[in-house]
Amino acid sequence: MCSLVPQCKSGHPIEPSKRRAFVVAKPIVIERNVWIAAGATVIGGVTIGENSVVAAGSVVTKDVPPNTLVGGNPARVIPSIGD
Repeated sequence: MCSLVPQCKSGHPIEPSKRRAFVVAKPIVIERNVWIAAGATVIGGVTIGENSVVAAGSVVTKDVPPNTLVGGNPARVIPSIGD
């Protein structure tokens, strides 16, 4: 456990007051008529295009084009049967 070992270098400051300096938050843009199913995770900086669907449990790491179904980890475009 890092908190018990003084030599541990976990990649973040030990003091809580200094940790916020390393947080980089990016906005998530969700356009009109988007459905994000249960358990999906959308990473900061991603835009989900209009009329798109994100499948349950997906991890969206890149922009989703409009009128698209994506799913998986990482989320990928799932082509429709007609394509």
